[in-house]
Amino acid sequence: MVDWANIALLSTAIIGLVNIIDSHLISKRMPGLQAFLLPASLTILVVSLVAASLFPLPSGLDGQTLLIAVLSGILRTFSLGILLFTFKMEEVSRVIPVYSTFPVFVAIMAVPLLGEAVGLLQWLAIIVVVAGAVVVSANRSPGSATRRLGRVFALLLISSLLMAGANIASKYVLDSISSWNMYWITGLSIAAGFMLVSLRPRVVRELAGLRQRGAVLGLLAFNELLVVAGVVLLFVAMQNGPVSLVSAIFSSRPIFVLIFAFAISRTFPNFLKWETGKGVLAQRVVGTTMVVAGIAAIYLS
Repeated sequence: MVDWANIALLSTAIIGLVNIIDSHLISKRMPGLQAFLLPASLTILVVSLVAASLFPLPSGLDGQTLLIAVLSGILRTFSLGILLFTFKMEEVSRVIPVYSTFPVFVAIMAVPLLGEAVGLLQWLAIIVVVAGAVVVSANRSPGSATRRLGRVFALLLISSLLMAGANIASKYVLDSISSWNMYWITGLSIAAGFMLVSLRPRVVRELAGLRQRGAVLGLLAFNELLVVAGVVLLFVAMQNGPVSLVSAIFSSRPIFVLIFAFAISRTFPNFLKWETGKGVLAQRVVGTTMVVAGIAAIYLS
């Protein structure tokens, strides 16, 4: 029997590292978000095409299943697109807590649509993990506690619902196709969507004039390979475990981001922006404890 919980945790850790490198590239290396998205989408496109040739769809696959798989990729693309758009309107620390609520929507959808049985302990575990992720991510800067997300809040709820829908659709089709099939279908959708908004002559010129271009693009390519590992493992976990609980574990990503950010900031102080202070540390300890307790409850349930 596949240990889906450990696989989900490993996937979460890998994507947490991906987020750290993403943040470094976007904030320190790239002239803008579009300049980051273009080479990233091209890398995703190449890897997805290779995966499609190595892992073709099973023969006799019905059209409805294929349509739902494509729909899952489209929903995930729109969800990530909206999330990136909100980064231009609000600080990341205010965006992520709202976005991290998507496992609750997954659990609500999974019961009627997939017939998953979610017990009281599992519901509590999902809520505790999500709440802990929100506590870790929340902004403690002066005045932030009273500031509302405003109109961004609605966009983030839509993005969270779309991600929940994508996970539900993925879980449904993973009974008929492999995790690699689901990866390249999703990858082609994301590559097409991101290239649509980033493939511009101006962006190409920005990349051509990039300082230390080889090193930067090499780091980006390595990061996208990490994405492949993380996403495929996530789909393997979904294929073998309840999507509601897999999504709950995946929402613990801010904990791994925190761990990696702390470790890297000690060695490379300028690699990331790192907020310090007793209040911030206490907040993160509380959030981490909540996430660990929630994941432990999932393992025991």
